[in-house]
Amino acid sequence: MTRSIAENPLYAIANPRSVAFLGASNKQTTMGTIQFMSMKELGYEGPVYPIHPSEKEVLGYRAYRSVADLPEVPDLAIIVLPTPIVSRSIEECGRKGIKRAVIISGGFKEVGEEGARLEEELRRIADAYGIRFVGPNCLGVVNPHHKFNPTPLPYEGAPGFIGMASQSGSFVTQMFDYLRPMGLGFSTAFSVGNEANIDIVDCMEYFGMCDKTKVIALYIEGIRRGEAFMEAARSIVPQKPIVALYVGGTETGRKAGFSHTGALAGPDELYEGIFRQSGVIRAASIIELFDFCWILGSLPAPKGRGVVIETHSGGPGANAADAAGRAGLELPALSEKTREKLRSSFPPTASISNPVDMTFSRNHQDLFTIIPQAILEDENADILLMYFLAQGRMMMRQMKAMGFSEEEAARTISQMIETQAESLIHLMKASGKPVVGYSYRFTDDPLQQRLIAAGIPVFPGPERAVAAIRALAAYHETKNLRN
Repeated sequence: MTRSIAENPLYAIANPRSVAFLGASNKQTTMGTIQFMSMKELGYEGPVYPIHPSEKEVLGYRAYRSVADLPEVPDLAIIVLPTPIVSRSIEECGRKGIKRAVIISGGFKEVGEEGARLEEELRRIADAYGIRFVGPNCLGVVNPHHKFNPTPLPYEGAPGFIGMASQSGSFVTQMFDYLRPMGLGFSTAFSVGNEANIDIVDCMEYFGMCDKTKVIALYIEGIRRGEAFMEAARSIVPQKPIVALYVGGTETGRKAGFSHTGALAGPDELYEGIFRQSGVIRAASIIELFDFCWILGSLPAPKGRGVVIETHSGGPGANAADAAGRAGLELPALSEKTREKLRSSFPPTASISNPVDMTFSRNHQDLFTIIPQAILEDENADILLMYFLAQGRMMMRQMKAMGFSEEEAARTISQMIETQAESLIHLMKASGKPVVGYSYRFTDDPLQQRLIAAGIPVFPGPERAVAAIRALAAYHETKNLRN
């Protein structure tokens, strides 16, 4: 690995101080223009130099006829040009002294023999000038912390902590909106395309050094440098988790991957072994990939696999207990000391076991104060899993029946929700133990939104919650063995 992140070849690609853009115009429907517009909309603050043979201005920016005419040597060139002229353009960048590039253009190795020849020519020219590049056949990079998004889709969420490297271009951009309801975002994401120069291992090394990245997500269709992948992963995992989704393990997956980026996939068992030996957590789906990233980047390390479930409804509690058992998690009994603490708050219909099921209570606030505090103080409890019922509408109905105006009721409910959320956040921090939520009504509930914003994941259903908890526990078990 390089000694500092600034020396990593991806640093200037993700954090360029200035950009030359080859392929944007004033025609709004071309790919280059669409990507240029996305960069402009996110508010990139460095100098941008559109290169165009005839336009004097592109979307409000002064345009230049060629790279040679630029007033400075930009940190980065972004190339969205027809395939036959890409090699010539990268050579012009080399003559100017540009050392980093993102090549969006397709039509290379992924299309066959002639494309492979063009890709080899591209690689040879870049090597001659010492240029490191991402692509070709990719969608480039997004770094929300740097306000940098030269991809086709707008990035409208907040900067986040997930560093992503993907062998599918559109996968990165289509996750922008998927992540937002969970309060998540990318630290930086790379679409590596055909990996003609920079590959997924280089991205891992960059994220390993990136202080804005808490967890690394990988979308893999084929690993070209298996030994280097394992070496990089083993050095990174003791500091931060890596989660991978591999989609080339079946015959249909291999064919799709090869036609997509020319990736050479291998048997599923081989990749399973690579991930296991290098400490990488494997996800079985896109949903798991980001669920695992969410919990790993948000919560403290559990001491073990002991999950205590808190609910106020028997069915959701039983559902969670069954899911936890199937996931290989433990449901420890509460100590007699904890049970004694809870008895005074529980009605006769309640269950002081695990799940802790309060059933109906006249004091709803106990669910966020006395009960979770007692559970988190129990030496047998490593993780608290809470069921949340969206209470807003029910409370509004009750308060209006009591004579409150809708405005007064809304204000009171908002204050109650803030008190509940603050209590749980405080208890998690004070205990140092993970708190995880689940609900059958996802993200539109104000309490869930407040908890998610504070870093407490709330999953849609217990199955996703316990799968994520299992990943959290497994990572820290691996980390402890490797440290």
